[in-house]
Amino acid sequence: MKLKKFSVYISRKLPDSAIQMLSKECNVILNEKERPSTRKELLNGVHGKDAILCTLLDNIDAKVIDSAGVNLKVISSYSTGVDHIDVEEATKRGISVTSTGDILTETTADLTFALILAIARRITQGYEAIIHKRWKYGWDPCLMLGSDVHGKVIGILGLGKIGSAVARRAKGFDMDIIYHNRHGRKIQNEKQVGAKYVSLEELVQRSDFLSLHCPLNNENYHVINRSIFKLMKSDAYLINTARGPLVSEAHLIEALEKKWIAGAGLDVFEKEPPSLNNKLLKMKNVVLLPHMGSYIFN
Repeated sequence: MKLKKFSVYISRKLPDSAIQMLSKECNVILNEKERPSTRKELLNGVHGKDAILCTLLDNIDAKVIDSAGVNLKVISSYSTGVDHIDVEEATKRGISVTSTGDILTETTADLTFALILAIARRITQGYEAIIHKRWKYGWDPCLMLGSDVHGKVIGILGLGKIGSAVARRAKGFDMDIIYHNRHGRKIQNEKQVGAKYVSLEELVQRSDFLSLHCPLNNENYHVINRSIFKLMKSDAYLINTARGPLVSEAHLIEALEKKWIAGAGLDVFEKEPPSLNNKLLKMKNVVLLPHMGSYIFN
């Protein structure tokens, strides 16, 4: 007897190889637009489905779960985090919630270090100087002076899998690695990467590069705010490849304008994409990327 295929609503266009793989096992209903599903499209699309494959831009709350109905068995997110899914509600109803897990750990750590190097050595400014023909006199001892990365202090907020992967890269640059976790030490992780546990206050005071790798939840919302920026070194950099709302963007802009910190490398924002009048887009002491930490083709 031929088994019935499960039906899956996919909220966003994915690489063709992923769609082909799923289509072999399931009946796929796909949002084929370039943009994310609207709220109405999401509510209609999930109706009667056995599974939802969503992205971090989809708010999978109780209303969406209600719309899916009693057939819903799995909510899977095309992301490492599940802060956009009401996991508690899903669990109460016996619905499994999954994510990409560890698959993006090393990839995201690579991009984190790319941002560290780019902001410290002013890579994007150098590129722009060439393509806009502002490099007029050849080598210049005073041109775009940057900061060293090797031998500096990297502070990691969240020494989980990605934070530990960043720490391993930092060892190659002979950096002093310190970290803080909101819920205590990660003794096995710190031994593996040679990191030292410190308080949050010491972390932000000592770090030359403060790199964020903690999950987004109510406790960590705007964990980096004005009070933190005022504790940081004036020549320190903030790096965020985790989630935008970990940082108060208004306070970050203030810190950059008032030179409380030297700069920032961001792959994520409070609102994505940022509005065209966002002051960060006009600042020279930032490197900004379009949430591309997971963008890799193998």
